[in-house]
Amino acid sequence: MSISPMARVRNVANWCNLSTPLGLVVATLGRAHITRGRDGLWLAEGYRLKFPIAGAFALGSVLITGHHSWRELAERRPGLVEHEEHHTWQYAYSLGLLYLPIYTACMGWSWVRTGDRASANFFERAAGLERGGYEQRPLRRRFSRDG
Repeated sequence: MSISPMARVRNVANWCNLSTPLGLVVATLGRAHITRGRDGLWLAEGYRLKFPIAGAFALGSVLITGHHSWRELAERRPGLVEHEEHHTWQYAYSLGLLYLPIYTACMGWSWVRTGDRASANFFERAAGLERGGYEQRPLRRRFSRDG
């Protein structure tokens, strides 16, 4: 399986910034089955921990899901793998583990503005809300131009 040059850069960056090693540790602690995917991504299936509350998430260049198969999940939710792969790039340009508090702050800002953790979250919007299974929620009245 060949890896594109840019994906190789992302994977090296995410290894060096420690987000991929953390992702592999988290997947292992969650008793997930780990395999290699396209462009050198790690795919973890059958994750058993209850945190974070998500059908799928990325941690460095590791895509993690509680579902039994990424292939089945991708068939049911087209675009999800691409959405999560976009997050792997976000780890690379956010310097790895700094992504976690920045993402959390964006999630809080989104909750304040829309009552939803994703609708106004920069990272989720950049990865594609719909591809990630999120709906675009309107701004709360006090944040809208009408309010």
